[in-house]
This record gives sequence, structure tokens and C-alpha cells, in this order.
Amino acid sequence: MKGFGKYVIFLGSLFVRRETFKTYYQLVLEECIIIGIGSILLFVLVSTFMGAVSTIQTAANLVNPLIPRYIISQVVREMTILELAPTVMAIIYAGKVGSSMAGGLGTMRITEQIDALEVMGINSSSYLVLPKIIASILMYPLLVIVAGVCSLVGGYLVGTLTGIMTAEDYIYGIRLAFNPYFISFALIKSLVFAFLISSISSYKGYYTQGGALEVGIASTSAVTTSVIAVLLSDYFLAQLLL
Repeated sequence: MKGFGKYVIFLGSLFVRRETFKTYYQLVLEECIIIGIGSILLFVLVSTFMGAVSTIQTAANLVNPLIPRYIISQVVREMTILELAPTVMAIIYAGKVGSSMAGGLGTMRITEQIDALEVMGINSSSYLVLPKIIASILMYPLLVIVAGVCSLVGGYLVGTLTGIMTAEDYIYGIRLAFNPYFISFALIKSLVFAFLISSISSYKGYYTQGGALEVGIASTSAVTTSVIAVLLSDYFLAQLLL
């Protein structure tokens, strides 16, 4: 509980003695490029193969000849929108972006760059961390949308090229009994996950103590804690919103 209280106080410190809007605008844009452009290739690759594998495995389990083939793409659609795109990719996002945030802030802490900002009268937590959280909240939902599209495209390519199902069946299954609310649910989850991963990782990095070894430990702790927070919030959001 002591750590949680410190985390809440840390979040509160982000909104005192803030810099000018122009300063934050530039910092957020830089973080958006690092987070979004730097992660998009990984998201495209992972999500495409997840969609392909989901299609193959679903087809392998639907052995009853009475079940129409278009059910395969319907199952892949629901898996992708509800879990694969927002939640599984959040774990990858924590490993790539979260560890980078924790490592960068941890290095700044042990090299006394954060202390130098404080001496200059700048609120270091607000200046360094707030742009990362805002950029994460802006970019991660977009990455989730890209992941969802790539997953469905990957399933389409594998399903049609391997002869599992026809293109018409795949498209029909994707459109069948579609619930638009699931898209909203996935985006709500992505906003929550983006905030948790960026804030927890920044917190772990910001309060790093020691040397280079402790920076590595902080990065590992940031990923582990972020993943646990994502899984817990995933459960509670499913209970509340579904």
C-alpha cells in the first residue's frame, strides 16, 4: 500500500507547476513519434500472425461438417476485437514502450539529470512524465486499431490462400451479427491500458536509485507491474462494461 500511495502522489505531482502549452505540445509530438512510429512495425507483424494463427486453429477445432465455414471468421473477429488487439498487444506494448520509458527515466535519475531540472526550478515529473502519458493515451488506441485490421487481414490471407475457406465466406462471417459496441469497449480498454502502462513505467523509472544495474531492475519491474495491472483492469472492465 505504501508503494500505491507513493504512485498516487506521483500522479498528483504531474499537474503542479506545469510548463507552457507550447512546451508540452512539442514534447508530446516527440513522444508520439517515438511511441507510435517506433512501434507500428512490431504491431503489424505480431497482429498479422496472430490473426493467421487464430484462423488456422479455429478451423482445426471446427471439425463438425454441420458448422458453416463462415463461423471461423466470426470467431476470429470477436477474439481480435475483444482480446487480441487491445489486451495481448498491451503486453507487447509494455515490453517495448514501458521498458523504454522506465529505462530512460532511470538513466536520467542516476546521472542526476532529473536533479538538475529540479535545481533549475522545473517540475521534473511534469516536464518528463506528463508528455509520455499523454502521447501514450493518444497513440496506443491508434495502434490497437491498426493491430485489429492487420489481424483480420492476416486471417483473410491465410484462410483464402490455404483453402480453409473462400473469401466470400470470410467476409460474410466478419459482417455476421456484428456488435459495434465491442469496438467502443476495445477502445476504452486501450485508453485505460495506455495510461496504466505509461504511468507505472514512468513511476518505476523516475524513482530508480543506485546505478546501471538498478536501471535494468526498474525496467523489468515496470514491465511486470504493468502487465499485472493490465490483466487486472481487463477483468474489471469486462465485468463493468460487458
